[in-house]
Parts: sequence; structure tokens; C-alpha cells
Amino acid sequence: MNCELEFKSGVGRKEKMSDLEIVALSLTAEFMSIDSENSLFKQLNNDQIPNLIERSQFNKRRKKLFLFSEEVRTKLASYFLEFEDYFIVDSMPLEICKFSRHNRIKICKDEFETAPSKGFCASQNNWFYGYKLHGVCSVSGVFHSVDITKASVHDVHFLKNIKQQMSDCVLLGDKGYLSETIQLDLFQTVNIKLETPKRANQNNYKPQAYVFRKSRKRIETLFSQLCDQFLIRRNYAKTFNGFKTRILANITALTLVQYVNKFIFDRPINNIKIQII
Repeated sequence: MNCELEFKSGVGRKEKMSDLEIVALSLTAEFMSIDSENSLFKQLNNDQIPNLIERSQFNKRRKKLFLFSEEVRTKLASYFLEFEDYFIVDSMPLEICKFSRHNRIKICKDEFETAPSKGFCASQNNWFYGYKLHGVCSVSGVFHSVDITKASVHDVHFLKNIKQQMSDCVLLGDKGYLSETIQLDLFQTVNIKLETPKRANQNNYKPQAYVFRKSRKRIETLFSQLCDQFLIRRNYAKTFNGFKTRILANITALTLVQYVNKFIFDRPINNIKIQII
């Protein structure tokens, strides 16, 4: 892939493992559904990886390489998205604790800007405490862009950041993205046509086309795969920096499996519950 790191992490007295090896080990652990670094290092030994570093060093360097991991994910996704014109947008809740404990929890509360908050999930009809994962994926099921916001942020506000990331396409969303103002702004500024189903009590109501309703389920399937195999909702991070690093590693690992399926083994890209080799 010719991914080159433009900066050095600078953590540790001696760099026994390269930055690429750190990212590779992180993605491998996520693919194997190992969501704990303690569990990962208990399964590893110096015979398997002669230059294996300590767990604490691995943890620090993994966080430092967040931007590089995003560069890897973006480059992997670019192989799929070059000629895509239709995309789907949706969000999913990411709890950091049960709602009944949110008043006394201290996780990720180091800074106010990145502190978790409480929000309402309409699909599950309940309140939760934590963050929201916003994603845009292609019809084939490859993530184009992702973002994490507080749980209290409404889905429609995520669309304000879309203008810097994409243009000249059709964006499919659910009723949570209904906004005539933002719909008009996206079309006039970057030529993005936002397609959302209308509410039954709206003027000139008509059901959304079946092909759009069917295509929107693709991103819901992706979220389910992230929860099922990559255990994205089970996060042991104590800081927001660690939290977002783990979320990005999950999504990058999913994109990497899709890349391996298509360009190495010529298999359906979304068959992720199989052995790579």
C-alpha cells in the first residue's frame, strides 16, 4: 500500500517494533475479537514476535499512531470508493456504562469538550450515556468517513461536516436527517442530494423508493458486524483518547478484511466471519 509515516511516535527508550508493526498488531487483535490488551499480551510470547515490546509501550504508541491509522483506513477505502455515487449515512449509540450509573462514572471526563453525555436512541426507544458513532458508507458496504460525537448531538448536525469530505453524490439517510435547510445547503454548495423518507404527516407525502429503503439497510448491517465480531460496544478505555483509538481500530480492521477479501482472495467483501487464510 506504500503507507509511509511522516512522524515518529517517540515513545520508549528504544524502538524495538516499527510503527507499522504496532498498527498491524492492533488490527490483528481487533479481527480476532481480542478487546483487552492484557488478554492479547497473555497470548503472545517472544517466540512468535521476537521484538515484542511491553504492553504499556504498545498502548502508548497505539494512541500516538491514531492519525496514521486513519490514513491507513482512508487509503484502504479509496480502492473501493473511486467511482461510487451513492452513499448511506447513519449513527449508532456507543455506551460507556449503564444509564443508571452515569451520575457517578468518571470515565472519559478529563476534558469537557470530549466528555460523554446522555442521549436518546429512537430505534431502541431508550436513553443511553456515552457517545454516537456517525458513519457514511457506500452501497457495497465500505466506510467512507466516520466521526464520534457526544450522545446529545443530533444526527443532522453531522451533515454540516460532510461538505469538507465529499461532493457530487446522492446521500441516503433515515428520518433523523430530515432538514430542509441542510438539504438545500448540501445541494447548492457541494452538489450532494440528500434523500430521506418523509413523515406521514408531511405535505405531499409519498413513500421512499424501495431501492433506497433496501440500500439503507447496508450500513445497519455494518454496525451489526462491528458489534458482533469486533465488539465495538465493549470498550475498556479510561480516557477519550483511548476510546477513539479503539473505535478507529475496529473500523480499520473491518476495512482491511474487506480489502483482503476482494483484492487477494476474490471473495465477497462482507464475508468477515471466515478465516483470512
